[in-house]
Amino acid sequence: MNFKVVEKFVSVNGEGRLSGQLAIFIRFAGCNLDCSYCDTRWANEKNVEYTLMNAEEIYEYIKSTGVKNITLTGGEPLLQNGLVELLNVLSKDKELLVEIETNGSVSLNEFVEIQNPPRFVMDYKLPSSDMEQRMLVHNFKYLTKKDTVKFVSGSIEDLERAKHIIDQYNLINKTNVYISPIFGKIQMSKIVDFMQQFNMNGVTLQVQLHKIIWDPEERGV
Repeated sequence: MNFKVVEKFVSVNGEGRLSGQLAIFIRFAGCNLDCSYCDTRWANEKNVEYTLMNAEEIYEYIKSTGVKNITLTGGEPLLQNGLVELLNVLSKDKELLVEIETNGSVSLNEFVEIQNPPRFVMDYKLPSSDMEQRMLVHNFKYLTKKDTVKFVSGSIEDLERAKHIIDQYNLINKTNVYISPIFGKIQMSKIVDFMQQFNMNGVTLQVQLHKIIWDPEERGV
């Protein structure tokens, strides 16, 4: 099985529990959503350039870097045909820690049933994304304390919706919960004020480190 890889590089993880740590990024082509704030829309274009790589070639590249944290991203990586095959190859190497960044619209069911499943960093798309209607809330039942659910917020309306979902599905007690600002759309102080107002214990505010360290439009970081 070959995978459409549009980027592969080593950088620091910009989000989630491994934020600030070195990670290998494998970015796949294609996505089933079109979020209003998408910063990798180029990777979803039909004519995007990609390299076909099989599971062993991806594994060999990963091992050649010496880095142990792996982030599979996109686009939407769970749409890649044969992804379970790749995960099975990577899971055999106990030194590797594999995370998948997923947009919340693809079922996690088949990916949690494999031996040594990856960690998931799953979005829940809020109103500003224009994609909330595509969210699969049944995915919440598959998340554990090794996983993360992320709410990318650009307005008070988004924050209110995030709080509602967090409370409705008892996410604080199930998994790790992060709120991230849409870059340039909301001041982080407003998010902190909102968290204080509603005593949002257990919720973590995060920033996209790569947009602070480098130009927000730069690729390969």
